[in-house]
Amino acid sequence: MEIKGISRFSFPTNIVFGPGAIKELPGIFKELHVERPFVVTDPGFAGTDSFKSILAVLDGEGIKYSIYTDVNPNPHDTDVEKGAKEYEKDGCNGIVAVGGGSPMDAAKAIAVLAGQGGVVADYDAQKSDGKAITGPLPPIVTVPTTSGTGSEVGKCSVITSTELGRKIFMCSPHMLAKQAVLDPELVVTLPAHLTAFTGMDAITHNIESLTAPIFHPMCDAIAVKGIEIGVEYLEKAVNNPTDIQARGYMMICAMMGAVAFQKDLGTAHSMSHALSAVCGLQHGLANAICLPVVMNYNKEVSKKEYALVARAFGVDIFGMDELKAAERAIKEISALNKRIGIPGALKDVGVKKEQLAEVADKAFLDPCHLTNSRSSTRDDLYNLLLEAYEGEF
Repeated sequence: MEIKGISRFSFPTNIVFGPGAIKELPGIFKELHVERPFVVTDPGFAGTDSFKSILAVLDGEGIKYSIYTDVNPNPHDTDVEKGAKEYEKDGCNGIVAVGGGSPMDAAKAIAVLAGQGGVVADYDAQKSDGKAITGPLPPIVTVPTTSGTGSEVGKCSVITSTELGRKIFMCSPHMLAKQAVLDPELVVTLPAHLTAFTGMDAITHNIESLTAPIFHPMCDAIAVKGIEIGVEYLEKAVNNPTDIQARGYMMICAMMGAVAFQKDLGTAHSMSHALSAVCGLQHGLANAICLPVVMNYNKEVSKKEYALVARAFGVDIFGMDELKAAERAIKEISALNKRIGIPGALKDVGVKKEQLAEVADKAFLDPCHLTNSRSSTRDDLYNLLLEAYEGEF
């Protein structure tokens, strides 16, 4: 890509990674001067042994904390606003997000409201008059228990507006976690289907960020490596959930995807955000089904990048026509979906054809398609949704 103008790069979140990394939490709190953390998770994870093991670490050091579990799978603005009130009522001075993308997105948004007041809609990045997030915010520590969103190192939260019925984006460098704790022992109990969904979310992040038409060679390099890691380890993690190497590397893949999408994302994400908002479809599952369709739409423009995806699958691309390599990459992604148990069509996961018009409307409002490698109209998005509905790939 041609060098134009000024670009600024940063990867500032400190990472603690490895089996048993949660034992580092008390020292992290001390370093950040967090005396009473506000622990944000979801109801499902709150009852697990993994969550109890985290609390045991805190209890063992005599750390007092509050727990907030009112987080929906696609977190609502009402979840965030209630959480901010609880944070203030309990006298907390730091936030710990434990779980997948939903509690992490909710926790970062709670930090904004706790630090600056107001409601989620005030900070809608899609509005020209959205309020700026200037900080300072309460320190945030993230502890991912899935390997998909990469929200543990991201600077944005995606929150569902209960009034508008669409996703609100809240974004600022002030929302970055001060510390991310990646412990692969926390994800060994993740069910196979969620391992597959979240893993394809991570791979989608890496692929879409690689093809986003923004100059950021550091992110490009990270995305390529993230794709290689995801391709090598996702199937292993699905088939053998106690494989710590596979689990650990998928956590790295997810983190790298989120670092890479500082460049931004693409049309698959606009479609999946809208499918989650309208149909309640799990985000990673939506991405997995939409990705091959969008790659096919982009292949003429992104053939050079997609050839690298094919190479990650072990395809010998030396001397191969780039378009043929891109087409091979699409087939490999579809085949991977099938091997890890992901349905091939939206109609197979409960999406109704009559919902697609509303999904297309909301997808067109979503900003991710604006950084897709090939531009798209609202009608283009509707046609892509139709292809994904029928399962063309």
